[in-house]
Amino acid sequence: MLSTSLGRLAAQYGCELIGDPSVSITSVATLRSASSGDLSFYANSVYRKDLLHTKATAVIIRSENIQDCPSNALISKDPYLTYALIASEIHPSPVIIAGVHPSAVIADSADIGTDVQISPNATICEQVVLHTGVFVGPGVVVGPACTVGSGSRLLANSVLVENVTLGERNIIHSGAIIGADGFGNAKSQSGWVKVPQLAGVRIGNDVEIGANSTVDKGSIDDTVIGDGVRIDNLVQIGHNVKVGSHTAIASSAAIAGSAIIGERCMLAGQVGVVGHVNICDDVVVSGATVVSKNIKVPGLYSGSFPGEKDKDWKRKVARFRRIEKFEERVRMLENQMISDD
Repeated sequence: MLSTSLGRLAAQYGCELIGDPSVSITSVATLRSASSGDLSFYANSVYRKDLLHTKATAVIIRSENIQDCPSNALISKDPYLTYALIASEIHPSPVIIAGVHPSAVIADSADIGTDVQISPNATICEQVVLHTGVFVGPGVVVGPACTVGSGSRLLANSVLVENVTLGERNIIHSGAIIGADGFGNAKSQSGWVKVPQLAGVRIGNDVEIGANSTVDKGSIDDTVIGDGVRIDNLVQIGHNVKVGSHTAIASSAAIAGSAIIGERCMLAGQVGVVGHVNICDDVVVSGATVVSKNIKVPGLYSGSFPGEKDKDWKRKVARFRRIEKFEERVRMLENQMISDD
């Protein structure tokens, strides 16, 4: 954790400063929990009451909200983005402590770069390449023929199964499994026949994959995750999927095999994407929506029902079930009107 002056932060991040530039910022906190030395941010009107009563030393805020700020302020067009940048400076990632723990198992054919930290009970298999500054957490398994780019971090108990290529500065969170077999099965008269999954996974630079998420290897062609992609916890990426650069996928989403998702897309929680579907660039899909056909035009797509009182929901479902009967009655009335004419 670093300490810095508010004036330096304003200059560094292009903010207008209202208040005392000499005050020290030592940490970040929410508006409600902040105290002396803390920096907070205001980006959602839901938290206006918290803003009015905050004890933060300074708040990152838009100019139109400055009248509600009781403390020093950094004026920003995008307070949340500015907060993210400053928080990353004040609370940087842990420093790599180069070395190999005695309990780690490393194959003779593995190529270990400089300034690499390999933690207790990690396993590094044959033909693995770990580039400069890689962190391998406790219990991590890096399977055969995997490559991990410079500055990437594999957190505790994550697994690269086989033939996985990670770019630079990636973060793979605990329990994530990259490169397991995809769900490939051919049906025969006697049951299911497993389809060999022969390809791998290619992940670009600056990608983050959340805890307990899975990215399956391709069946023939690689599964591909582009640069800057963000994947939340508990997300399933099927075999042969292609995810474009800077797309974000929220928790509990599931992308079926061979789907293609464009660049700069946002998929909210519990979104389902049917196999072999193509989604163009700059698409936003709202929570619990199922994408069952190609999306060719950028924009916001929704298909879920918001929650409501149980009795209201059941009343609407009952009406929905009577739609066919209503259609028949309308059709009969139309035919009767035609015959009367």
